[in-house]
Amino acid sequence: MASPAPTTRPRHRLLLALALVLLAPLVGEYLLGNQPITALPAVLVLAPMYGCGALLIREGARRAGRGWPTMLLLAAAYALLEEGPIDQMLWNPHYGDVDMGLAYADTQVSWLGTSAALLQDVLAMHTVWSVCVPIALVEAFAADRSRPWLGRPGWALTGAVFVAGSAFLAVEQYRSGKFLASTAQFAGACAAIVVLIAAAFAVGRLRLPPWDVAAPAPWLVGTVAFAAGSAYWARDFLLPDGVSPWVAVALWCVLAAGVGWLCARWSRTPGWGPRHRLALTAGAVLTYVWLGFTHAREMDVPYGTALCGNVVFGAAALVLLGAATVRVRRQGVRTAEIG
Repeated sequence: MASPAPTTRPRHRLLLALALVLLAPLVGEYLLGNQPITALPAVLVLAPMYGCGALLIREGARRAGRGWPTMLLLAAAYALLEEGPIDQMLWNPHYGDVDMGLAYADTQVSWLGTSAALLQDVLAMHTVWSVCVPIALVEAFAADRSRPWLGRPGWALTGAVFVAGSAFLAVEQYRSGKFLASTAQFAGACAAIVVLIAAAFAVGRLRLPPWDVAAPAPWLVGTVAFAAGSAYWARDFLLPDGVSPWVAVALWCVLAAGVGWLCARWSRTPGWGPRHRLALTAGAVLTYVWLGFTHAREMDVPYGTALCGNVVFGAAALVLLGAATVRVRRQGVRTAEIG
């Protein structure tokens, strides 16, 4: 008789949850290059919002028996929540002492009260890298990735910490910038967040038919992910001078739709599995590795210190990807033996 499929022990599940809480801000802020290595202790301040937000999304989807479509839409809702009602970057023209109004002036949409390009950056950064990439990386170390890691008390505690951490950061942002968005802007953002959350659990009920084509090689999946992410973040270097910023906005829509369609098709092919999901994640992680170096001169620390942080965080990301690859391969061998 075949042995039962391996399960993740309770202690291991708790460690996975804690790893996700810490990894989300490390990827979202430090690997990106928004925070220097000298500010590493601040990860404990960011983790309640970033990390607990990612963990709530992962646990909510898994507890409901949902998968990646649900987590992607919940991550988009988180992106709007963080940069909207929490820190108000979407509307504050001088957020973080940076002239955001000037930087994104060419794609400003008056009825939104924000810039289309800024909105796209927020959705790309947080949906993909701040939430989905950390979840996928940590799930690579779980024997049963579809199972929740927390019980109800742990889930409730995570929610409480997320609310407290988000409120703390919202108050701090207001104190530092003395900016408060309009009631209409808050209401519009909240409405969009509610729609995304509702859509997240509605789309999880859909059962699309399989695609009767062989799954692509994992290296090809990773290459596409890296190329797509790099093309988006390198748009200022790739587009010729004089091209309207709205061209970049339109290309983002095409790129996002194309990658989403491709991943939806690939995920329904025979043979698609953990190695392909990890390859997608690796392509996204490697994009942030090189992107972080481009932000070194923008940090409020000496250039050498900023580069040192880029090297440390980039090397740590590569080590983590290597460990995840080994883990996924071992799980594949163990699953084949059980089967």
